Amino acid sequence: MPSLPSYVLITPARNEAQFLESVVQSVVTQTVLPLRWVIVSDGSTDGTDEIVQRYAAQYAWIELLRMPERTERHFAGKAYALMAGVERVRDIPYEVIASLDADITFDEGYFAYLLDKLASDPQLGLAGTPYIDALTEVYDYRFVSVEDVSGACQVFRRACFEAIGGYVPVKGGAIDTIAVLTARMKGWKTRCFTGKVSQHHRKQGTAQCGPIRAQFNSGARDYALGNHPLWQLFRVAYQLTKKPLVIRGLAIGAGFSWSWMQRCNRPISRELIAFRRKEQMARLGRFFVRGPQTQLDDSGPVH
Repeated sequence: MPSLPSYVLITPARNEAQFLESVVQSVVTQTVLPLRWVIVSDGSTDGTDEIVQRYAAQYAWIELLRMPERTERHFAGKAYALMAGVERVRDIPYEVIASLDADITFDEGYFAYLLDKLASDPQLGLAGTPYIDALTEVYDYRFVSVEDVSGACQVFRRACFEAIGGYVPVKGGAIDTIAVLTARMKGWKTRCFTGKVSQHHRKQGTAQCGPIRAQFNSGARDYALGNHPLWQLFRVAYQLTKKPLVIRGLAIGAGFSWSWMQRCNRPISRELIAFRRKEQMARLGRFFVRGPQTQLDDSGPVH
């Protein structure tokens, strides 16, 4: 078994007092501890800072970094918080850096498992696992690509993270998806490993809105990320079969169509859009040749 690489954690937290203590307990009981864990309080007002300070007094490798308060809540704020945390660990000789949400928990061998995957494959630039929450089951990987890594916890090889330039601040979300796509475009492998699962304590995408609006926003993000129209048609058809039946798919389709009619801005390069569409068409082609065992959807959670 190869020796495990050293790692650091960055956690953006905006008013996460409800879940943060459970996350801290998951991290401090890991069989392999991080060199540093920077928890970035993004203008929290609910006691988040006090929780971090209490644990930082017990564990020297936990650090609180507070960002200036802001009135607007958007996904670009998460990217800014993450990159502020990255700056704090710049001079630490780590090999792996992980973005960890402040509302997921996992077993004590979680990071050892992912570090071993990175140690075993030098071309693997980004690793993660599926998650479950109170309302959803683990993704059906006959349809969802195992190359797409959830933003709830993304574990990067340092060289990969630096090659993609870290997280791009996009107000509409999908900063994790952009990171995954950019890593693959630059020649790195990305993989969601199903040997472990994390528990997500908030329904993804609903921190700022209800579930139907979250699906509409998901469709809008699909447009922003340059989804091929044919791919989107099949994605909507697949989502029509998911609960709540029909409504979920219609909401995603409406979000994509509205953005297309408005010609909304796409925050990524034409090169990345072309790369994404090439991947999607290749996967559609494999689906029609091989059937349902081919991953057909990339509807994983985004930030």
